[in-house]
Amino acid sequence: MEAGVIFDTALHWARLSLKLGFVPRRWRVLAQCIAIAVLLAYLSLWLVIRSHALQALENPPTRPADAALVLGARAYLHGAPNPCLVGRVQGGLDLAAQGLVTTLVMSGGGDHEDGRNESETMREIALGGGFHGQILLESQSRSTQENFSLSRAKLHDAGVKSVIVVTEPYHLWRVQKLVQASAFGREFDVQYKTVPSSCWQTWGMFYKGSLREPLAIINNYAKSYFNLFE
Repeated sequence: MEAGVIFDTALHWARLSLKLGFVPRRWRVLAQCIAIAVLLAYLSLWLVIRSHALQALENPPTRPADAALVLGARAYLHGAPNPCLVGRVQGGLDLAAQGLVTTLVMSGGGDHEDGRNESETMREIALGGGFHGQILLESQSRSTQENFSLSRAKLHDAGVKSVIVVTEPYHLWRVQKLVQASAFGREFDVQYKTVPSSCWQTWGMFYKGSLREPLAIINNYAKSYFNLFE
């Protein structure tokens, strides 16, 4: 069961138990305790993510790398490139402008919302932003975990040994957990670049992606992608 479904179900049963007086008291109390536990876990993760995001924004990468791996997000929103995705690509362009990378690797598959491909959209954004270096595409991934697992071969084939992973602040804590727990973190020298996209600048930790992130962390932990307590 997805983490979001678990969260919504816990809230639903807690509210329902308050309304249905004929439900035995012990079951109502149990439902309320479960809902409280879920909410506390959610809030704790949200605060950890926020603290990590703010710290990462103050500590950008400083060492040159062979490539920047830009992680995908929804490609289009309201008929135009998603500003959150534009911000991620801009983070890669900034690294190139600083002379830290010469190659951009765009990782992201097709969106179920409109069928657009995230990696191809990111390439278009980078070219439109004046980038003239090498761009590699990983166009099949549908999750953050797959961003890394499916990008490995692309990076190896290109002779990449060091990578700067580019994403938004709220995403970075889970990204680092996934890297550290996978072969990706053992095979490449990894740094991280977190970008304050317009979505982050407008909403910060109250952006919908930020609010969903604790549930994504629980989901990834349930799938044994990483150990939540290491």
